[in-house]
Amino acid sequence: MRSIAVINQKGGVGKTTSTVNLGAALADSGKRVCIMDLDPQAHASLHLGITAVGGQPSMYEVLCGEATIAESRRRVSDRLSVVPANLDLAASELELAGEVGREMILRDKLQDDPEEYDYLILDCPPSLGVLTVNALVAVKEVFLPLQPHFLALHGLSKLLRTIEIVSRRLNEQLRLSGVMLCMYDSNTRLAAEVSTDIEEFFQATKGGREFFRGARFFDTRIRRNIRLAEAPSFGQSIFQYSPGSNGAVDYQSLAEEVLAQEVAHAKPIQRVAA
Repeated sequence: MRSIAVINQKGGVGKTTSTVNLGAALADSGKRVCIMDLDPQAHASLHLGITAVGGQPSMYEVLCGEATIAESRRRVSDRLSVVPANLDLAASELELAGEVGREMILRDKLQDDPEEYDYLILDCPPSLGVLTVNALVAVKEVFLPLQPHFLALHGLSKLLRTIEIVSRRLNEQLRLSGVMLCMYDSNTRLAAEVSTDIEEFFQATKGGREFFRGARFFDTRIRRNIRLAEAPSFGQSIFQYSPGSNGAVDYQSLAEEVLAQEVAHAKPIQRVAA
């Protein structure tokens, strides 16, 4: 099983959109996929038409020891499932603050889960708190979505440092394996310039840092597309809502690149053509 955390401490960069639609594309390709919603805003759950209300267990109950992953998991389609979140999850940051081994809770819960999946994809909150650290300890890979504007690199060093610390101290298997550009506008010079800046940043900083030496800068760029913004309000992935849209085409292409990683070593970060 490939376990992937989709992380960026900045909001509004396409993190949840990428989690849901990449997961849906992989499921459509025949893979068994489980999405775990670790964001108290529960946008990934809502995007898939799932709400955790009325006493139904969610990620909050999983992390607080009141339910198993199997009890909380909800089926979206034959090959796609989600462990939903709700606003209660925000309280877990405080409730787990004094818990011994709090960073390992999700990892241990996953080890006890009997269900087998090809892909486990975690949608993380826009912060670097207990929930995000739990995700980093529980998975082997990190995908980093970035928006190509001049603030894209702001705070990136801190995020990479957090991933590096977790990989050294808590999860030696953790690697940054994919960087994807979202909300891309090919008609602007800014997008191309920032893409180059991001590439140069990674090339300049990775040096001997093993945890992202093999990271791949995905060739697919997720273009700005109004259909991607509309789909969540219908509780559908882009493939259900608008299968012929640019958003569907782009996430299908991204899924193909992710699938190709299964049979090929990850390539070094490379220049993205304008």
